[in-house]
Amino acid sequence: MYEHDQISSSETSPPVNASAIDLMADNAGGGVSLQRLRSAVAELFTALNETLRDERGKAAECLLRAEAMLEIVEQPAAPAPATAPHGLAPWQIRGVLTYVDASLDTPIRNKDLAAVARLSEFHFNVAFRKSVGHSPHEYIIRRRMERAQGLMLSTDKALSEIAAECGLADQPHFTRLFRRFVGESPAAWRRARANPRR
Repeated sequence: MYEHDQISSSETSPPVNASAIDLMADNAGGGVSLQRLRSAVAELFTALNETLRDERGKAAECLLRAEAMLEIVEQPAAPAPATAPHGLAPWQIRGVLTYVDASLDTPIRNKDLAAVARLSEFHFNVAFRKSVGHSPHEYIIRRRMERAQGLMLSTDKALSEIAAECGLADQPHFTRLFRRFVGESPAAWRRARANPRR
């Protein structure tokens, strides 16, 4: 049905060794690596999109940026303890992060997250910050912004629809939070990554 040229191996670098990337959720220093990995994945999606639009030059640029991000992630980090002192256990982190990702389009209360981890709200907030490196509220907002970025790259939905799908009150609320976390407005961010055919 569609004919697409594949990017030859001479246009890309060798694949990154995925086993070198430490994505343990209980690694307190893993937030930076995980954030870089998410950015690299976004660049890979952009490269795929460009390839499908026959924009091979732009796709190759995206792949090079993603490779650079992954090389930084690939560098060995200092070994971390299995759990942060007085932090959440790995099963609690997995359960809470899964709950957050599944509920991004609805209001998420600390009381509900604490119930998933089987802790009081106070102890949960302290343990979550020690384990993840952010408060629960900040983590939820970051995940909502990342989800919005993915939707802006993969769909043509209006920003107001994306705001609603990410559990935000309205587009101005979405714009304010997006600007705080990403550094530019959602419309400008989307325009910079969109490549209309001419």
